[in-house]
Amino acid sequence: MKTYTYTEKKDTRSGFGAGLAELGRTNPNVVALCADLVGSLKMDEFIKENPERFFQIGIAEANMMGIAAGLTIGGKIPFTGTFANFSTGRVYDQIRQSIAYSGKNVKICASHAGVTLGEDGATHQILEDIGLMKMLPGMVVINPCDYNQTKAATIAIADYQGPVYLRFGRPSVPIFTPADQKFEIGKAIQLTEGNDVTIVATGHLVWEALEASKVLFEKGISAEVINIHTIKPLDEEAILKSVSKTGCIVTCEEHNYLGGLGESVSRTLALNNPTPQEFVATNDTFGESGTPAQLMKKYGLDSNAIVAKAEAVLQRKSINV
Repeated sequence: MKTYTYTEKKDTRSGFGAGLAELGRTNPNVVALCADLVGSLKMDEFIKENPERFFQIGIAEANMMGIAAGLTIGGKIPFTGTFANFSTGRVYDQIRQSIAYSGKNVKICASHAGVTLGEDGATHQILEDIGLMKMLPGMVVINPCDYNQTKAATIAIADYQGPVYLRFGRPSVPIFTPADQKFEIGKAIQLTEGNDVTIVATGHLVWEALEASKVLFEKGISAEVINIHTIKPLDEEAILKSVSKTGCIVTCEEHNYLGGLGESVSRTLALNNPTPQEFVATNDTFGESGTPAQLMKKYGLDSNAIVAKAEAVLQRKSINV
């Protein structure tokens, strides 16, 4: 069994900041906008090196989206930055009308997503943003797993023509993907090979899935772990290829089970190869205040929950055989 280790933990929002700074040096059309959260979004380096290409909009997120849409008309590639809750729910009308409807080349970059925002509590812990954004026609939805992948994704989306939602977070998580990786939008990454159960995960849950696969291996269960960093467009081919071998699947996300990765996978399976599926996700609920680790455990989003769901789906598979 292939195993993954790490020597450092770092927050994915810092990966965004590093990627944005790199773009500032290599792509003169990239501009950045922020809604009074420069430090939280790690945009300082870009601003220091490119002050004329940064716009501080203040606590006016709807205005920020409108300005970003307008900047694309002049050939600029705007990267907007604020918390995921304010990047989606607060400005959904502006995104739909001014960005998605006309296919504007805006990169909506959203930090502090999910319950791992922690102590800030339910009002800030958006768990429905993926669903909101993936339902917009033409919107690409990306949720990378660690610092390196977030940096690579930030750089890659500048070359994509059209609106993108890039989701990342605040907590420090293991860095286990290559620093020199090539990020391909819509292309899943198989991390381990397995024959018994497929585990597809996105964002912070990818590392938890890898940890779960070790526990399952010790129990004699061979898990195939796939990193779904792009939720839309979904790599259906990779998912279908895996479940044709394993016969069952667990989907893992730091998001409501309604509207997220799990539902996209369910649709793919229903149309092509109906397969037993279990969901690791929040159960149609808001979050609450607590440490990231406490909340991941309480809401069933850690490696232990993935192990339990894998065992449950294997039971269902055995009944169906």
